[in-house]
Amino acid sequence: MSPRAPSSADITPLLVKWSQGNRDALDRMLPLVYGELRRIAARQLRKERDGQSLDPTELVHALFLQLVDQRHAMWSNRAQFFATTATMLRRILVEHARTRLAAKRGGGAVTVSLSALTADPASLGAPLSDVLAIDRALERLGERDADQKRIVELRFFAGLSVEEAAHVMGCSTRTIKREWRMARAWLFRELRLNG
Repeated sequence: MSPRAPSSADITPLLVKWSQGNRDALDRMLPLVYGELRRIAARQLRKERDGQSLDPTELVHALFLQLVDQRHAMWSNRAQFFATTATMLRRILVEHARTRLAAKRGGGAVTVSLSALTADPASLGAPLSDVLAIDRALERLGERDADQKRIVELRFFAGLSVEEAAHVMGCSTRTIKREWRMARAWLFRELRLNG
């Protein structure tokens, strides 16, 4: 029998204590969230091309290093924590992709697989070159619609379900589905034009 996933009741009090400067709360919380963060990282990296130099454990450890450096974060609950870590995960993947591509190709042109945005994000990772192109398009989307950008981060980069994203965003699943469709269509067009 597998251990139960930590609930908000397990994590939220520790997040609040950590926000108040209690370093011991962070040390107690990290083992509780490790499995979920590793699952998210594994999902994102699952479809990477051969020769991928980053594995889920390394990705989560890079995330932990960034979390440890958070000095002024105001954590309020589990959903907010995982939403924030989705953004941090995206930034780590983007930086890793930039570093690898710069070393491999001297920073050359990036090809984009548009299928990355048409599949179910829970079953799909993205090649590093796609991560970079999507990151640039995502920044442009954020200038246009910050909520749609956040939904893409939660669905594509963190691999959250529609229900999980709705909980994090504080809206209905219908809204998430509608905004996700619109964001994907916009990003698809943007990547075709500017990818």
